[in-house]
Amino acid sequence: MNDNKKDKLPSKWPSGMTIALVAVAVVFFLNLFMTSMTGNSIERVTYDEFVALLADGRVEEVEVQSDRIMITLLPEEVLEYKYQAAEDVPPVPVSFFDLMTQRLQGQQEDEQAVLYTGRMPDPQLREMLDYYGVIYSAAIVTTNWLQVIFFQIILPILFLVIMFTFLRRMVGGMMGGRGGFMSIGQSNAKVYMEKKTGVTFEDVAGQEEAKESLTEIVDFLHNPDKYVEIGAVQPKGALLVGPPGTGKTLLAKAVAGEANVVFFSLSGSDFVEMFVGVGASRVRDLFKQASQQSPCIIFIDEIDAIGKSRDNQMNSNDEREQTLNQLLAEMDGFDSSKGVVILGATNRPETLDKALLRPGRFDRRINVELPDLKGRVDILHVHAKKVKMSDSVDLKRIAAITPGAAGADLANMINEAALNAVRMKRKEVQQEDLMEAVEVVIAGKEKKDRIMSEKEKRIVAYHEIGHALARVVQKDDKPVEKITIIPRTKGTLGYVLAAPEEEKFMHSKEEMLMEIIASLAGRAAEEVQFNTQTTGAANDIEKATRMARSMVSMYGMSEKFGMMGLESIQNRYLDGRAVLQVSDQTGSALDDEVKKILHECYQKAINLLKENEHKLRELAEYLFTKETITGDEFMKLYKGESSWSVTV
Repeated sequence: MNDNKKDKLPSKWPSGMTIALVAVAVVFFLNLFMTSMTGNSIERVTYDEFVALLADGRVEEVEVQSDRIMITLLPEEVLEYKYQAAEDVPPVPVSFFDLMTQRLQGQQEDEQAVLYTGRMPDPQLREMLDYYGVIYSAAIVTTNWLQVIFFQIILPILFLVIMFTFLRRMVGGMMGGRGGFMSIGQSNAKVYMEKKTGVTFEDVAGQEEAKESLTEIVDFLHNPDKYVEIGAVQPKGALLVGPPGTGKTLLAKAVAGEANVVFFSLSGSDFVEMFVGVGASRVRDLFKQASQQSPCIIFIDEIDAIGKSRDNQMNSNDEREQTLNQLLAEMDGFDSSKGVVILGATNRPETLDKALLRPGRFDRRINVELPDLKGRVDILHVHAKKVKMSDSVDLKRIAAITPGAAGADLANMINEAALNAVRMKRKEVQQEDLMEAVEVVIAGKEKKDRIMSEKEKRIVAYHEIGHALARVVQKDDKPVEKITIIPRTKGTLGYVLAAPEEEKFMHSKEEMLMEIIASLAGRAAEEVQFNTQTTGAANDIEKATRMARSMVSMYGMSEKFGMMGLESIQNRYLDGRAVLQVSDQTGSALDDEVKKILHECYQKAINLLKENEHKLRELAEYLFTKETITGDEFMKLYKGESSWSVTV
């Protein structure tokens, strides 16, 4: 890996904001200091007040300046003596004396008051000054060039430099570039360039088909001559497509690790900036770096950020489209014999531009799907190597109860199990730690502070036993691993941890109907035993409705519509949202058909539980007492292999 330590170390220089605040503080204190150096306090008076002061004989000296008149008053002791010696004192309004007293209250006793007023074109001013015996003079303007240069030249320039530095750093941070504002067009990929990723195909499990597709690219990077000799052209790019957490980024690193070449890794969002043209410039810079470091691999994660289709004019974006156009041009322009391979990863392949997916650009589309049972076992073994495991741990059992889990989920379960072992002060991970980790990932942690009443607790027990009993009655097989009525942090008051009989990739209509009946059996148990309905069935109803709707709209399992596709899936690898493709009238008929299926399945669930009401009560009361039971305990009670007396 290249040495980027200098970029990662914190800067020893203060930030632009700090410098700006210091500069403002210095200017403030300088101004305060210069004001304090004037010696005397200065108050502003109106011109008529100045004339009144002259008439009162309170003015000692006047200095006429270009825009104002500076007034120096007689000291208080001189003024008092003058008034005492005078035979008649000029009448001055009391309100004016009060005003002057208030203005001069803050003066120190040893200070001589100085006032100023604005200069007015008064031709009689000189005569009044001579009449009242006031000393007067005109100001001689002397320029303090040092002060002028500092405050009018140096200080503004210094302030502009500080602000420019601050803005440059701020914009540079927003751009994400190492060189700040002046290098926003440069690619960030150099920061993430690695010469050894430390990952090989041995670190990737559960994706054998994807690894097989990528092995040829690795071989080409190792031995390009044998392909060139026969006339074969190296694939320019491969697109990794699949749900989140399935290992797309890990696969890309493994390809670079196996080929032992430089690995450029960045995200599609790294190209998109606020300035038009920056993304295109970064694409050019990236491919320039790649050609200098060839053979190498460029990996662009979340490529849909810049590769979205340009057909939608409503959401057009000039910056993103220019970036995409530059990427298309670069992929067409570079020589594949130089050993530069582009790998992209996305969860939304349906949004990508068709030009990006054509042969000659991303030649191969590699599906990185959720692992099957064998894949989950292999993934658990890979992550278990990093943790101290007990010999009694059965990873296959953990894999069996986690259908639909991605590689990231399984890695999280192993880590949660290790954390739980530490909390329990164990030196190695036990099977119970793994089971608890599965429950934490699926349902959350136990809410020990939530205390239900006995009535609510009994309703939850019947609800959960209703689910489990419907499964075992319909299939006559071990349906669950664990049943609990202890609340969890993900909003569940209780749940049934089920283990499928076998790994299935397709389901029959009968199996889907049985699953709907099992989902609705919780609400049915509440009605059979308590003749009531609670909010605890919300998630069950949502799941059953979604399944019944899929049967009618996508799987052709309805007699009314037959094999007619009424909905399509968007964002298959994300939320899997279904979009209606028919008229409102047909959509209303679809709703009626779904309602019919749900009603029939609910009636079957009620009938099933009424036929086994004794078992329902026995198992529910046992769960109410124990709070948590295993699948073995449940099956022994159901088959009568162990006894339990109901004490209701």
